[in-house]
Amino acid sequence: MTVIATIEQLEQIYGSFDKIGEATTAKVADWVTPSYRRLIEASPFAALATMGPEGLDCSPRGDLPGFVRVHDDRTLMMPDRRGNNRVDSLRNIVRDSRVALLFLIPGAGTTLRVNGHAHVSADPALLASFEVGGKAPRTVVVMRVEEIYFQCARAIVRSALWNPDSRVDPASLPTPGEILAGMSDNRVGGVDYDTAWPERARQTLW
Repeated sequence: MTVIATIEQLEQIYGSFDKIGEATTAKVADWVTPSYRRLIEASPFAALATMGPEGLDCSPRGDLPGFVRVHDDRTLMMPDRRGNNRVDSLRNIVRDSRVALLFLIPGAGTTLRVNGHAHVSADPALLASFEVGGKAPRTVVVMRVEEIYFQCARAIVRSALWNPDSRVDPASLPTPGEILAGMSDNRVGGVDYDTAWPERARQTLW
């Protein structure tokens, strides 16, 4: 196996960063431009990357389109909706403020990448402003934007992510209940877990 261990080795393969096309660098901003605001407001899904003493973590975040609020042109706010209470991302942020977001928009090839620093807020007024169906999040992740840019559509096109013909039949995959049962020697999970999930999700979605 040939391991690439230096920037010089990378540049021998991909070329020097200072010689890439202008479109690759012109799209990068340190604030939320009007066009980037439109992408954020259209997105119902983002992957949140964080770092802590134990290593890296990447967590899916989904909500109504525009769930990540553009507070101003350098600040994003994302509610922490109900989940499994592992709070891996929040634990990381309070120890290491570096974060990244990757936004996806169903049907669109363009994705949006945002890098910066964040803190976790439990301000009552801020939490109330994110209420859905009378339910407020317990915390809000407040992110300072330091770098933001769109990613071209090649990954979406290659993966055929939004192509209905490429969808996988869920019945061909292991269910959460099956995974849990197999990993816990049947102490948790199983058919009962899967059967109860739809109603449990309905009651705890927000």
